[in-house]
Amino acid sequence: MKTLKYSRQRESIKTCLMARHDHPTADALYTSIREEFPNISLGTVYRNLNLLVELGEIQKLTCGDGADHFDADTSPHYHFVCRKCGQVYDLPMEPMDSINHLAQKHAEGQVDSHKIYFYGTCNDCLENN
Repeated sequence: MKTLKYSRQRESIKTCLMARHDHPTADALYTSIREEFPNISLGTVYRNLNLLVELGEIQKLTCGDGADHFDADTSPHYHFVCRKCGQVYDLPMEPMDSINHLAQKHAEGQVDSHKIYFYGTCNDCLENN
C-alpha cells in the first residue's frame, strides 16, 4: 500500500471539519479554511475531502439538496435533513443493526451496512413559519 504524504492543508481541512457539527458543504469548509490558507483553491478542498472519504477518515453525505455535506463522525449514526433550510444534523438514536438482517432477506448479495436520512422541517423553520 502506498504511503500518503503529509499535507498541512489536508490536516487543516480535517481539523476544521472535526470542530464543526453542522455537516458543512465543501464550499462552507473552503470559506473557513481560507482564513488559515488564503491561497488554497476550492479544487484542493474538494480533492482533499474526497481523499479523506476514500481513506475512511470522514464521510460524505448526499442528502438530495444538490450539494455533498461532510461529517467527521464515521461511526454508524443517522441524520435529519430539513427540507426548508437544508440544515443537516445528527439524530441521537441507536443504530438499527437489525435492518441489515431484514434487507439481507431480499438482497441479491451481502448486506454489510446501511445509511438512512430522515427528512422533515427543523424547529427553527417551524418557529419562523
